[in-house]
Amino acid sequence: EPEFPAKKSSSAPQEKYHVLVGVTGSVAALKLPLLVTELLKIPGLEVKVVTTERAKHFYKAQEIPVTLYSDEDEWRLWNGRSDPVLHIELRRWADLMLVAPLDANTLAKLANGICDNLLTCVIRAWDLSKPLLFCPAMNTAMWEHPLTAQQVEQLKGFGYTEIPCVVKKLVCGDEGQ
Repeated sequence: EPEFPAKKSSSAPQEKYHVLVGVTGSVAALKLPLLVTELLKIPGLEVKVVTTERAKHFYKAQEIPVTLYSDEDEWRLWNGRSDPVLHIELRRWADLMLVAPLDANTLAKLANGICDNLLTCVIRAWDLSKPLLFCPAMNTAMWEHPLTAQQVEQLKGFGYTEIPCVVKKLVCGDEGQ
């Protein structure tokens, strides 16, 4: 029986789509295991995570079923000129970046170009032709500060896409965004 192109391509290995998840020190980071699990249900997605040190407080590394990078990995990898630079390697690897949650501190850093950890370095080096989605998550009082709207607009001005906050009962007991 003749070989049809449709058959041939269906047996060829599917090209993976690389999603880099950034996680910061908002209490919403406790949902990281759920987020990664749900992303992995999407066929053809490969996921890696970059965490800030503060985010580590909210989840257990053993609950994350993918490679998890933090600041120490950046420094462990590089010893000399010919060694790979992790934030550049991750930037190259990723087809899309999702920062969820994006806390007030990291939002302020990104809006002002500060890159003092692995995550902020990846984002500062980000290829702007690729999508970067961010999910602001902070206490309502912090969200309502005039600086927040300004900084969110700056990120959108860079071409990043905001995934807006939702209104719900917060961990502190308040109801709000």
